[in-house]
Amino acid sequence: MTLTQEQPISLAREWGLHEPLLTEHDLSDIQVDGTIPKDLDGTLYRIGPGKLQVGTTLLDNIFDGDGMISRFSIQNGRVDFRNRYVRTQHFQHGQTSDRVNYRGIGAMRPGGPLANFLRLPANVANTNVILTGDELLALWEIGKPHRVDPDTLETLGTEDFDGTLKWLGAFSAHPKWDPHTQEMFNFGLDVLPYPQIRCYRRKRGRPLEQFATVPMLDLPWNHDMALTENHLVFVLDPIMPNLRKLALSRTSYLDALDYKPQKATRFVLVPRNGGKPRIVEHDALMHFHVTNAYEENGDIVVDLVNFGPDAWDRLKVNIGDARNEHPYPENRLTRYRITPTGRVIEQQLIDGTGEFPQYDWRLTTRRHRYSYLSGYSASMQDGSIVKVDNDTGAVSSHVVPGHSLGEALFVPRSPDAAEDDGWLLAMAHDKAESRSKLLVLDARDPEKNAIATMHLPFNVPLGFHGMFTRRPVKA
Repeated sequence: MTLTQEQPISLAREWGLHEPLLTEHDLSDIQVDGTIPKDLDGTLYRIGPGKLQVGTTLLDNIFDGDGMISRFSIQNGRVDFRNRYVRTQHFQHGQTSDRVNYRGIGAMRPGGPLANFLRLPANVANTNVILTGDELLALWEIGKPHRVDPDTLETLGTEDFDGTLKWLGAFSAHPKWDPHTQEMFNFGLDVLPYPQIRCYRRKRGRPLEQFATVPMLDLPWNHDMALTENHLVFVLDPIMPNLRKLALSRTSYLDALDYKPQKATRFVLVPRNGGKPRIVEHDALMHFHVTNAYEENGDIVVDLVNFGPDAWDRLKVNIGDARNEHPYPENRLTRYRITPTGRVIEQQLIDGTGEFPQYDWRLTTRRHRYSYLSGYSASMQDGSIVKVDNDTGAVSSHVVPGHSLGEALFVPRSPDAAEDDGWLLAMAHDKAESRSKLLVLDARDPEKNAIATMHLPFNVPLGFHGMFTRRPVKA
């Protein structure tokens, strides 16, 4: 189906990897180079902004794009593809109007401060997608999830978990699963009526519950969390909302976030049993994503991608001017060890740049040896998937010249396979051809040629996050 109102806009040099996909496709038996491993049957779901426009009105901020789910169904060496937009209110409005009617993270409603006063960002359901039972949830961290049928990708409505999500229903786009206890944990940030972190838990087969609330004197913007055997770990960098700017409604939500390097980063450790949280301060960091966390000899260890305190202004340009390509700030995969006495020991794991850190999800809350990153060159022309041996420091990369590569998801060969015995699945954007492909790499040796490459005859915007499940698509 081709979306109504919205037409392709000839901005190929500007769009780059964010070139919109304005048609919803159903493709059977797509072209595959190489051989798909026989043990790789399952379904890959990916999500991200499918278009940065409302009708023919262009948007600049990547977080304002309408969420689009892409699905690769892999069975017996055959691959079927389907994509669908999440039918949010923002998306539905764009099918009948060229006018920006909702305030976004970067977008402002026409009409000045009065038109934006007390307006919250529109839920565009574009950040992550998770499977819970036989239901897919499209996540956006400032609002409620949207329920999606995992087989048809039809939007079924919003999810408040039987009223557990209050008011705005903030539910982070980065929930974590403990594979050892079969529990899912997540959080939501409240700014009003007072700053606090709501902590959620869902045991298999049971309703979602709010098990802890962490009141804060102020509440920085935060995107991710980590999970250990006994704690939720929040790394709160000093990215502070400017309340005066927000109250005057003269600037976007993104521009109302100020980075305060003179303030500390706070490690907030919330006991899973509901005990009193512990807060440990450290020199200011700047990060989006954590990898994993675990407990070792009384210490809490968390790995994350640290941009450093000087990157915020450059990151805001990348986020807020997504239709143009800008140099991405350097960062480092870094380990932080928090001792019982409150000391924070920092260890840089690699001397290289990458984002969207991943690992073997079976090791959530446990020490992991391998991390996987989406890498990029200084020129931004060559993308890569980077494997890091956290024990030895060894780094191996799969470089694809002229491409941008997204998040690499690890899929184990079998439930009891060794930590790196499996495959890495990553989307690649061909800059010259403006087409997308899905790569299957050997996680033990990603430097080798791709085991299989699944080709699409169009570009799928690179997107943010996703998941792989062994659950097949039901006809």
